[in-house]
Amino acid sequence: MTDLNSPSALAQLLQQFFLQRLSQQRNASPRTVAAYRDTMRLLLQFAEQRLHRPPERLTLCDIDAPLVLAFLNYLEVDRHSAIRSRNLRLAAVRAFLRYVASKVPESARHDSIGSCDPDEALRATPDRLFVSRGDQRIAHGARSRYLVRAT
Repeated sequence: MTDLNSPSALAQLLQQFFLQRLSQQRNASPRTVAAYRDTMRLLLQFAEQRLHRPPERLTLCDIDAPLVLAFLNYLEVDRHSAIRSRNLRLAAVRAFLRYVASKVPESARHDSIGSCDPDEALRATPDRLFVSRGDQRIAHGARSRYLVRAT
């Protein structure tokens, strides 16, 4: 049983995700692995700035829905990423979180991404969580072919 509050658990799962899941099981191309690596690097840097903790002290519990949504907003607003680029980054984060859920079932018991405290959960599953982002764009009249859709 993996401790969700252990910084080593996050590091271990990240390493396994890249070495086992992407490279061996999925046979991902080097460009895909590089893109996912860059996304995770950006996410960890963003989390470091937002949570005031170095990446080696971050835990799985720190990667929650509000953090991921803020990260996506940061990509769009501060880094001026296109919706398509933001969605590719979202796909990388989702792939990692699905991997985490498969390896650490207790992380999937909660309603929000990586949430360790059910009382603070957003009460949304990962697939429904990001639809509201697209709905907000539609509500504000933004036109884009690259809206995030639930599966």
